Amino acid sequence: MNTNELHRGRLIDHLQLVTRDLERSKRFYRAVLDTIGVPLGGEGPGYFWADELFVSTPESPAAQGQVTGRVHLAFQAADRAAVDRFHRAAIEAGGTDHGAPGERPYHPGYYAAFVLDPDGNNIEVVHHGPAQRSASSVQIKF
Repeated sequence: MNTNELHRGRLIDHLQLVTRDLERSKRFYRAVLDTIGVPLGGEGPGYFWADELFVSTPESPAAQGQVTGRVHLAFQAADRAAVDRFHRAAIEAGGTDHGAPGERPYHPGYYAAFVLDPDGNNIEVVHHGPAQRSASSVQIKF
């Protein structure tokens, strides 16, 4: 897969992961998100969220009583150092190494690391190297 340029709107609106152990997952994702500068957005009985990632217990009405299957979720990082910090912090927060930081063959400059979260989801943080962006973020107002 060799992708050099994309022209799309938002492809993913949100993602919900359903976990067996909410506190363990919160510890893991708080550590992961801190390394890429994304704060925890909020929490309530049986859930927490950050940006468009929602993590809940099976008792959440949206979960329908089931833990999600194995998911591969990748977050973008501003630089290689953030990828390195993610890998260390995620393992310290209860994750399992699934690929140390390093160059990957997907395209020139693709630098990533992989850690399995407490439920076995494959969490990646990637820095794509030098790139030109059309916008730093997408703003949506309701």
